[in-house]
Amino acid sequence: MKKLLLICMTAGMLLLPAAAQARGRVAVFVGPAYGWGWYGPYWGPYPYGFYGYPYGPATGAVKFNTNVKDAEVFIDGGYAGTVGKLKTLHLRPGSYNIELRAPGRMKYAERIYVAPGKTVHVNPVLSAQAPR
Repeated sequence: MKKLLLICMTAGMLLLPAAAQARGRVAVFVGPAYGWGWYGPYWGPYPYGFYGYPYGPATGAVKFNTNVKDAEVFIDGGYAGTVGKLKTLHLRPGSYNIELRAPGRMKYAERIYVAPGKTVHVNPVLSAQAPR
């Protein structure tokens, strides 16, 4: 019963375009639009994006203020690079565990929150370790 109903519905959908034929001549008129351009008289960049929603930066920045340029940066346990190479790091908004490690120096760890469009300044104190 279900198969018969499915076959009838499929046949009806396939024959539907054949029943909708145009009668007589059909004309399409393309008239002038209001204003200029595609959607209106303004061609410049829209300050509020499309459909009136303002757009802004989707990432935040983390800047490291330290003189130890060979310090390794770890974000949530994963290696990101050295301070000298990264300088400023752009991340998605959210909370991150930041660690800086340098040979012969104390480890620095901090939990930071990155907000979109804002810069977080990290000022690590990487003091030298006492020799053993």
